[in-house]
Amino acid sequence: MGIHDTFRFGSHAMVFNAENKVLLLKRTYGNKGWSLPGGAVDPGETIHQALFRECREELGINIIDPILTGLYYHRSINTHAAIFRCVISEDAEIILSSEHSDFEWVDIAELSESQQIRAQDALDFQGQVFSRAF
Repeated sequence: MGIHDTFRFGSHAMVFNAENKVLLLKRTYGNKGWSLPGGAVDPGETIHQALFRECREELGINIIDPILTGLYYHRSINTHAAIFRCVISEDAEIILSSEHSDFEWVDIAELSESQQIRAQDALDFQGQVFSRAF
């Protein structure tokens, strides 16, 4: 990759509930699929700043105790994603932005293969950040 090639970097929250289900949001744009809260890191922004900003924008609430558990490269879209294991307050009321139409708590077994690996990495985190390419 040359210095002038386009490269993307995202910061995303892997939020688990008490049953270890993962929070997914349904997009209103693109392929209208399901994804983790989070998004692109803006120029001049840290991955933590991007995570907090994106989650406030998309969920209408603040995430708590983010722990960086993995960095993942996705060849098909030429992007890296920083994944943070996070929690939200049990009494938090999620208020979606216009970017999303719905949210669900999903069993890990229902996720795509790469999302299953990222979720399991977040659950298995013992202090060493995972690094994988898909």
